[in-house]
This record gives sequence, C-alpha cells and structure tokens, in this order.
Amino acid sequence: MTKAAGNPVGAACPLPLPHHERIVMGHGSGGRLTADLVDRLFKPLLANPVLMEGDDSAVIGTDQLGEAGELALSTDAHVVRPLFFPGGDIGRLSICGTVNDLAMVGARPMWIAAAFIIEEGFATADLDRIVRSAAAAAQEAGVTVVAGDTKVAERGAVDGLYVTTTGVGLVPAGRPSARAARVRGGDAVLVSGPIGDHGIAVLAARGDLALRTAIESDTAPLNGLVEKLYGSGVKVHALRDPTRGGVAASLNELAASSGVCVVVEEPRIPVRREVAAACEILGFDPLHIANEGRLVAFVPETDAETALAALRSEPYGAEACRIGRVEAGPAGRVLLETGIGGTRIVDMPSGELLPRIC
Repeated sequence: MTKAAGNPVGAACPLPLPHHERIVMGHGSGGRLTADLVDRLFKPLLANPVLMEGDDSAVIGTDQLGEAGELALSTDAHVVRPLFFPGGDIGRLSICGTVNDLAMVGARPMWIAAAFIIEEGFATADLDRIVRSAAAAAQEAGVTVVAGDTKVAERGAVDGLYVTTTGVGLVPAGRPSARAARVRGGDAVLVSGPIGDHGIAVLAARGDLALRTAIESDTAPLNGLVEKLYGSGVKVHALRDPTRGGVAASLNELAASSGVCVVVEEPRIPVRREVAAACEILGFDPLHIANEGRLVAFVPETDAETALAALRSEPYGAEACRIGRVEAGPAGRVLLETGIGGTRIVDMPSGELLPRIC
C-alpha cells in the first residue's frame, strides 16, 4: 500500500469464512473470529452499559463505593499448552493475566478467586509446582487469593489442567480510569518493551517445529509499572496488555472503540532478533504474536517523555519506547508506516495463529 494525497490506498486482504454454525479454534484466537463471535452472540444477549465499554476489566460500583473510588472486575480462563514453558507456567500466567487486566483500567488489583479443572491422572507433583508458582506471582503482585474451586474431569476431557481466575481491584478516588473513550488525536502510543516473546517461547516449548531459541516468556505482573506511570503525574488515557492477537488486536480494538486512527511506525517497533527470526521463518507478523508482560499506553504528546522515563525506571519497563501516534481519522483504522516509506493497514489477525498460548 502506498500514500496518495495523504491517505492510504489499496486493497485489503479477503475476510476469513464466518463459521457461524460451529465453533472453530479460531474463535479463541483473540482476532477477527473472536470479535465476530462476541459481537454476534454474547453482546446482544448480555448487553449492558458496563459490558459494552469493551475494556479489559469492568469498572463498576461508583455509587456504592463513593469517596473510596471505583470497583474493577475481570475474569479469564487459561488453557496454555504446554503447561510449563521458558519464563513461566500456567500458574504464574493465570495470576499475572488477571492482575494485568485489572491494572489496564488503572485499578489496583486486590483479590483473586481461582478455579482449577484438573484431568484425572494429572501428576500431583506438577500441580504442586503450578500452585507454588501461582502463589509466588500473587505475592509479587501484592494480591490475595481469597477463594477458589477444584474440579477433576475424566481422563481425556481436559488437556492436563485449565485454570480460571477472577480478580477484583480498586480504582483510587480521584484517579481517572484508563478507558478507550479517553483516547484523543495527537496522543503518543508507547510500548513497555519488546513484543512477541511469550508467543514464540510457548511455540518453541511445544517442540512441534524443532524450533530452538533462548527466548523466554515475558509473563509478569504489570500493576507496579502502572502505578509508576500514574505516580509520575502523566495523564493516562488508555492502557492495553496485548495478549491474544498481539499488539495488532489491541490497537484495532481500541481504534474501533474510540473512533480514532492509530498510526504505528515500523522502525520503532521493538522486536528481539530471535523473535524476528522465528517470525520470518514461520511467516508470522510480530504484531500478531501474544505477550503476557507488556503494556501499550496512550498518553498526551506533552506527557510522552515523562511517561517513558517512568516506565523505564521499572525492570518490566526498562526497554519502553514510543511506537506511534493517534490521529483523528480514518476512524477505527490501524496503519503501519513501513521502513521504506509506504503505509499498510494492520488488521485484526484472522484464525488461530498459535493455539493455547494463554
């Protein structure tokens, strides 16, 4: 795609088949099929103002909490395969994933409930290791696991272990929660570090493609990083943790929700050499690869340098950088300015790129 009179032109790729009659693996990818399923089935039947906000956590309870602030609630299911991978496991992943969803609306994560669905015959030693990992992640994030449930399914009904977590957090009084609706044209787009580490680490751990790499998953709790960002005095407009569907899915979701255009500058996108090499070999776009310890922040242009300094002051944000900007239009679009001067559309990933990554 090239530029003409300041506007992108060219044809987009064809859409995938809709798959309306049966659920396929692509419905769990976090991309276009997921969005279609949610928009077509869940939203019409469960529609309410809180759900329709479309943020990572629901912010509720303003009237009940009064001066105490706002309540944030999030829930997530974790079906990663393999259960253990370089840099983490399903236990750490389950805690960090829910902590991060709460943090992305500006909430301070407080409490977590966890449900474990275990396959008959699963090794108790592995379960012990996973629970210990979850406990360590909860301690690091400063959250308390206050409730839970355990179910055992017949052999073959579960792929080892599934974990579901629900988290509750508080948005402090006087802190504007981070929302897509607050994004404005002229905002700077920042990312807290290199992208794609988690997806490539999990893929390599499966051993299906004989892919050898030293890359480790970036799985980490980001609530401390978010607190540092708010503490710097930056006006945080929106935050996203680019998990399933990667940065591309997160930016498309936000652009659609806020009615703006997000422009990403390709040379600025941080990708480790090993991740870039793996993506080139396998035909993947790093923007579509999942992350579990990265955030994308939208802040006013005047606050961009302060925000970067705040992010870089924390270990999980040491490699933070700016990757783009927000423009007024075309609304709902994500564009990539390439290193050779062209522009192309960054669409939602279609289908299932990497099954069971989070």
